[in-house]
Amino acid sequence: MRVLFAGLGAIGQRHLRNLHALVGPGLEIAAFRVRRHMAIVTERLELDTEESVESRYGIRVFDELDAALDAFEPELVFVCNPTSLHMDVALPAARAGANLFIEKPLAASLDGAEELARIVEERQLTALVGFQMRFHPCFLRLRQLIAEGALGRLIAVRARHGEYLPGFHPYEDYRQSYAARQALGGGVILTQIHDIDYLVALLGAPERVFAMGGHLSSLEIDVEDVASVSLEMRRDGRTLPVHLHQDYVTRPPVRTCSLLGDAGSIEVDFRTSSLTRVSPSGETIESLSFPGFERNQMFVDLLRHLLGCLDGKETPVVGIRDAMRTQRVALAARESLRTGQVIQTALEGA
Repeated sequence: MRVLFAGLGAIGQRHLRNLHALVGPGLEIAAFRVRRHMAIVTERLELDTEESVESRYGIRVFDELDAALDAFEPELVFVCNPTSLHMDVALPAARAGANLFIEKPLAASLDGAEELARIVEERQLTALVGFQMRFHPCFLRLRQLIAEGALGRLIAVRARHGEYLPGFHPYEDYRQSYAARQALGGGVILTQIHDIDYLVALLGAPERVFAMGGHLSSLEIDVEDVASVSLEMRRDGRTLPVHLHQDYVTRPPVRTCSLLGDAGSIEVDFRTSSLTRVSPSGETIESLSFPGFERNQMFVDLLRHLLGCLDGKETPVVGIRDAMRTQRVALAARESLRTGQVIQTALEGA
């Protein structure tokens, strides 16, 4: 399999390691990148400067995307460069007939997204967007419980995701990272878009969005580092208030979700991989933990799913149009943050 990587930072190298382990010696790797001789980023997010990623994996490096697409003729392109540059790679790659893996979010805006979706559909390409939280065991159990009506009528949902930005990639100056820079598509809403995605996947798209926050900390960045987002969902003809708090400040990191229904409640901690379901009287009905679960397993399962899609055995769990729906919610939150207004949405599946 010929695979082209656009971007071999921490997430690109994670996908490369996992893909290499899954596919084995039949894998041919090329890279389109501006910087050459990138040091290896380890699983522990440390730099190994003894060897370059190119030499370890025998990567053929191209300075121009068109040259890489023409000379290497990749079957699959991994789009792992900064968010603002995703469409600059994804559109030419799709036009060249390559299948796509696009790291989340889909892009910094929706410019070019409809064209990309159309090309993928017309050419019958596989395109998967990298929302690995869809493979978290707590998400999978939560989705099952909601589908079964285990909580009865849902009353309210509250989610939180906070993580200190300088701790994302300790080996680099956080001020230069894409997550910290508006020009590269950063900001907490897009960078932590996984949480919007899983909420929309579980509950449907919101009818109205309102966000408060902004750049509130002392971090040296030019994007929002706090966003408290209210999502007005509709389920069974009734309003479902959903609140999501995101920030670049919390230490230690936190990622939780609480659901209240008239038949009980559920508390999920995605970092400790635990889920607790409680009856209205306070009795614990279900308490799950996944002690053997490691974070990288989500990424492995995501790529295993990608390979199944390429073989025609599976359908992308998050295709381009799915990612566009999540993107519209995130962009509505950013617009609300900018204007101070409630943003009405018109989304399929609301």
